[in-house]
Amino acid sequence: MRKPSLPVHRTPFTAAIALTLILGSAGCAVESEPTPTPTPAAAAAPTPEPVPEPQPGVGPECPTLHCVSVAVTGDLLFHQGLWTPYAIPTNELGQNFNFVPLFEGQRAYLDRADLAICQMETPLAPVGGPYFGYPAFSTPPELAAAAKDIGYDVCTTASNHTVDMGTEGLIRTLDGLDAAGIAHTGSYRAEGERDVPLIVEANGVKIAIITSTFSLNGLSAEYDWQVDYGGPELGLDPERTIAKAQAAREAGADLVIGVQHAGTEYSTVPDVQQVGNAHQLVDSGLFDFVYNHHTHSVQPMEVYNGRWIAYGLGNTISESAPSSERVNNEFLMVRIQFAQQVDGTWTTNDVSWNAATNTQNGVYKWCSVASDAPQGICQWPEFDADVRERTRATVNAMGAAELGAREWLLSDEVRPDAAG
Repeated sequence: MRKPSLPVHRTPFTAAIALTLILGSAGCAVESEPTPTPTPAAAAAPTPEPVPEPQPGVGPECPTLHCVSVAVTGDLLFHQGLWTPYAIPTNELGQNFNFVPLFEGQRAYLDRADLAICQMETPLAPVGGPYFGYPAFSTPPELAAAAKDIGYDVCTTASNHTVDMGTEGLIRTLDGLDAAGIAHTGSYRAEGERDVPLIVEANGVKIAIITSTFSLNGLSAEYDWQVDYGGPELGLDPERTIAKAQAAREAGADLVIGVQHAGTEYSTVPDVQQVGNAHQLVDSGLFDFVYNHHTHSVQPMEVYNGRWIAYGLGNTISESAPSSERVNNEFLMVRIQFAQQVDGTWTTNDVSWNAATNTQNGVYKWCSVASDAPQGICQWPEFDADVRERTRATVNAMGAAELGAREWLLSDEVRPDAAG
């Protein structure tokens, strides 16, 4: 602590000596006045450190002062059977479809995460179409508004279908997401944008989302920089992904999430590319969580080198596939919570998952088959239980349950708007 300043007293030294000499020669004794003793100034009281305001977020109970939770889902994969039931007369916004009822069941889950990330598997069509399904997709653009309505904040756009409709479709997709107010990464309008990491803020935490795709289905982007894709030789290009994560850290990101669009379709086991690339990202020390989509099937979760990896989220929604490919009709949503420690670092505090299917009452609709049945019966009790337990067994096949992953039950949580 700095010492207090003392007052300074100065005496006219030359005049005082002269006067003493004169009086002394006259035989007169002269007593000089005593020098006053300086009084120390009172020390200022130290300013107390401000007490941090708790920022628990809307996820599970936060064990520290600051937490943030992120919910992630798989491919938004649209065929004609999905959009036809949700056609409406053109409304005042010029919309010809209302997909909010298709996804309404997700709202209660996304409300319990500080950040929600979707995957725009297919390019968006012009308003009014034309619309196409497999093999070259062009999806009704009203999907973007519905995704925002139910709670998504960010959508990744790198997939094997990103350039199905060429540059025009790529740009139209980004325009549609912008109009809906959804941040995005994975495809780009201009050179140089691909190297700039997307960083968003949720509950006061800066989170970077970095994605890549293993393929463009044999097509080529008009420009190499339009998609996070390393080309036929590099595919996911983990080195570029890691460099982008480093740039995100240097730009102030507190957390970095890696998103891979890769894997063997309809397989419930991650392939060597998925595992190798995910491990390479984690080994860089720059990623806090890595997850995959593309396989249209749920795959396991694991902890590798202290970080969680979700190898396959399946679809977010899809038209029903034959029973031989039933995994196409089963979906996984994962929420991961991070807690800030006293030294400022972040650790994973909670991991939960929810299983869902694609119909309810014979109508296409995202429907949770969780044990607490938040939407009631989706198809029939035995079917719902089978989807849930198949998902549980797959998610836990690499030891996730033993390491803390749990089923996400809304009945265990208080609504964010019900506090007080």
